[in-house]
Amino acid sequence: MLLGSIEAGGTKFVAAVGNEDYRVQERIQYPTTTPEETIQKSIDFFKKFPDLQAISVASFGPIEIRKNAPLYGYITDTPKPGWANTNFLGMLKKAFDIPVYWTTDVNGSAYGEYTLSTLFNEKIEALTYYTIGTGVGAGTVLDGKFIGTLGHPEVGHVRLKRHPDDLDFKGICPYHGDCLEGLVAGPTFEARTGKKGQDIPLTDHVWDIMAYYVAQAALQTTLQIRPQKIVFGGGVVSEEFLKKVRKDFADLMNDYVDVGDLDKYITMPLAKHNGSATIGNFALAFREVNQLVD
Repeated sequence: MLLGSIEAGGTKFVAAVGNEDYRVQERIQYPTTTPEETIQKSIDFFKKFPDLQAISVASFGPIEIRKNAPLYGYITDTPKPGWANTNFLGMLKKAFDIPVYWTTDVNGSAYGEYTLSTLFNEKIEALTYYTIGTGVGAGTVLDGKFIGTLGHPEVGHVRLKRHPDDLDFKGICPYHGDCLEGLVAGPTFEARTGKKGQDIPLTDHVWDIMAYYVAQAALQTTLQIRPQKIVFGGGVVSEEFLKKVRKDFADLMNDYVDVGDLDKYITMPLAKHNGSATIGNFALAFREVNQLVD
């Protein structure tokens, strides 16, 4: 069975075709330009596979996920130039008479990690996935379903307690200034230091500041949702960085609730090369074929 995946990011798109075993048969990547040009490239790619059974899209947002809403399937009030009010799902539906699942980029990644955890016999019932890159977002899978009914969560915009050595930094979020995204997204490195994150050694104190904020995000997720696992992906995240996050998380939690082994609770993705969303999309497309999605 052939299944399609689109990981739609603000910088690049990744389209892939695979099977119900979540193995990629063919994959392409291309920059995010205009909606018409970028989505058409996905359509042209999938047209090469006449036996395609379903497609799942994990898109940057905000997006409309409520099926009864007039703008269901749209990218809505995004700051990405030219992409506001884009009928993404409508363009795909016009091109293909097959099921198309529609969700956020982080939901797709969360479902990929949830699926892999199950395959690795971890028996995960609740999992949260954070991406920390150009932006920050998170998706949560609970018993095979995503959290969010009025819309998808916007975890990147929660408020945090400021690090005492970071009080002068105003944050970069155009809406909230110093929300989570405004304090830890990749561009904050250059805003703080004039250097890109990849050029700053992990011994620099700015990484300690970032870890303090990410640990607070993990703490909030733990106390609100109590997942069995929190996965951090995206360009900012590394195993060495997560060691700092785990230490701050333990200090902030102060033994209030037990989450088990922190090395297994706060983790890097199981999927390599940030491929969680592609695996999640294959799994969601397969569910669509089998009519298992509500």
